[in-house]
Amino acid sequence: MKAIWNDTIVAESDDTIVIENNHYFPPETIKKEFFKKSESHTHCPWKGQASYYNLEVNGEKNRDAAWFYPETSHAAKAIEGYVAFWKGVKIVE
Repeated sequence: MKAIWNDTIVAESDDTIVIENNHYFPPETIKKEFFKKSESHTHCPWKGQASYYNLEVNGEKNRDAAWFYPETSHAAKAIEGYVAFWKGVKIVE
């Protein structure tokens, strides 16, 4: 799977985990040069507290376009640290 934003592949993996129709990419498969930590956080009742990244590609910024759970609840351990996308990021094979 590939995560693409602004005509650029920002993550690529053959080993994503799909939960609630979102592909979670292993942390080592994201292209870190495009990811900047955000101060945003949200809470999921069964996964825990999510942290966010802003994507910065070709001079454009997509705020909070990627999220991850640094520490998950027991039920979501499989995706701890994995990164998922929204806000116009395309996921393709």
